Amino acid sequence: MRIDYRIEHPVALSASFEVEGFTVLLGASGEGKTLLLRAIAGLLPAHGEPFDGMPPQQRAVGYLPQGHALFPHLNAWQNVAFALRGARRRDEAIEWLERVGLAELAERRPAQLSGGQQQRVALARALARRPQLLLLDEPTSALDPATRDDVLAELIAEVHAAGIPALAVSHDPALAAVADRLVLMHDRRIVQTGTPAQVHAQPASGAVARLLGLRNVFRGRIAGAEGAQHLLWPEAGVSLPVHTTLADGSNVDWHIAPEAVVLHGAGTTLADAIAVSVELRQTGAQGRQLGLRCGQARLWAALPSDDAAAALRVSLPPAAIRCWAA
Repeated sequence: MRIDYRIEHPVALSASFEVEGFTVLLGASGEGKTLLLRAIAGLLPAHGEPFDGMPPQQRAVGYLPQGHALFPHLNAWQNVAFALRGARRRDEAIEWLERVGLAELAERRPAQLSGGQQQRVALARALARRPQLLLLDEPTSALDPATRDDVLAELIAEVHAAGIPALAVSHDPALAAVADRLVLMHDRRIVQTGTPAQVHAQPASGAVARLLGLRNVFRGRIAGAEGAQHLLWPEAGVSLPVHTTLADGSNVDWHIAPEAVVLHGAGTTLADAIAVSVELRQTGAQGRQLGLRCGQARLWAALPSDDAAAALRVSLPPAAIRCWAA
């Protein structure tokens, strides 16, 4: 489904992109992502396709606002039945709750459900409308990290099973990682689209790299002519050899993957090695990494072993540094 919308108030925003399967619109807070969802749902004055000019009640959308917006005085099946008509409202609501694995909790009110369970009730209510498009506003915001992945997996499985295209807006890179299609918004415009693999392999800018949650994205400036260029890194107070076609004097965003940072012992004599100190060691989803203090900057490096010294030097291979015009 093609989304093509323009909003003038309360902020100016335009967005045009395709929704395929479970599509995530990733952008920082304040970009207007929620406004876009509200515009598509007909809750905000705007022009665009689909549904242009139709009142909200006639738009074939299922909308899950942030916080789920369940009626606190109604139990789970009554919340789902709110989207239904006819004599079989209760039976149909129970059937939808069964699809999301909550039929046994049909009589419980929202306050008696966990955040993930409330989300599934809200999803069942949205799907019960049999929409042409499902809209989700920050679906991971109420989930703790321990349950987020499982709830996301269930949510996406239900979306795929229903065969309804879904647009989720978020600033959470964890959600972007499980999307079928990824749309990046910066400065209230679409700056890149593609599969998560495509976007991660070739971020279009430093802003995109930051939205993706990549570590080691910094500001700098190119000095020297092509073939003999250096990257001036003000935060660290150093100059790095670099391979780029950007002109002398260009302000840049640049990135190096933690795995590409080369660690040396404190006594190394390499001319381009930079003195650093270890601030912290981290073991988690991104593997084992060191947080290194480099001037006023923190540089992340993958940790190959447990015997890294407290004081190190590092080198940043020029071929591993990616630069974008800032």
